[in-house]
Amino acid sequence: MEKDEFVIEVEHLTKRFGNFTAVDDITFDVRRGEIFGFLGANGAGKTTAMRMLTGLSFPTSGTGHVAGFDIRTQSELIKKHIGYMSQKFALYGDLTVNDNMELFAGIYGVPRNEVKTRIDMLLDRLSLSAEKNSPVKDLPQGWKQKIAFSVAIIHKPEIVFLDEPTGGVDPAARRQFWELIYEAVDEGITAFVTTHYMDEAEYCNRISMMVDGRIDALDSPASLKEKYGASSIAEVFDILARGAERSE
Repeated sequence: MEKDEFVIEVEHLTKRFGNFTAVDDITFDVRRGEIFGFLGANGAGKTTAMRMLTGLSFPTSGTGHVAGFDIRTQSELIKKHIGYMSQKFALYGDLTVNDNMELFAGIYGVPRNEVKTRIDMLLDRLSLSAEKNSPVKDLPQGWKQKIAFSVAIIHKPEIVFLDEPTGGVDPAARRQFWELIYEAVDEGITAFVTTHYMDEAEYCNRISMMVDGRIDALDSPASLKEKYGASSIAEVFDILARGAERSE
């Protein structure tokens, strides 16, 4: 694979807080157009690592590039080429669906003459066109999550970071959410996903598993299950997590 086919490249990335090493010398890459699962128990260091990749925190040592930009020196450029969504992502409840989407389109720098077209296209894909003028606070949680995801990709980023995006929604809504992820990837967006749901990890092209700040395993779901003699990714996770020494 050519170097420009990697949208994330990390080498020996480390983050310390005083004497505590939150992220301990991790090295990995993410290929363009893949769904990359970034797993780990609470306290494993994945949130700290994601903050460095999204330009919100600087590493203590090591190097990293996201969408071709240096995480140390080009964090503002990184922010323009990525989308971000989490379980705690805050849409504005008192604003309508359309107003929320217009607001974030402006924040992400979508050209004004393209905003309406993109909003209409996304709402049509979500089958939520009829709710365009409804206040977000009146919608079911699963719908809010889907709208939040659409907001995160409204500017057509190279990479979308999804931090526990399906927390708090029912299994049917989670499946629908993953259909949106697949559609985005089909359009050329790379998805970097953290999740506590091990069944969701099975949907990823490759998975890394962090334990105590280190990446202890990285491969496709099928290869990891074969390597550890497990029938599911949940079993693989349990095997690796037994050796963990810390938790939040």
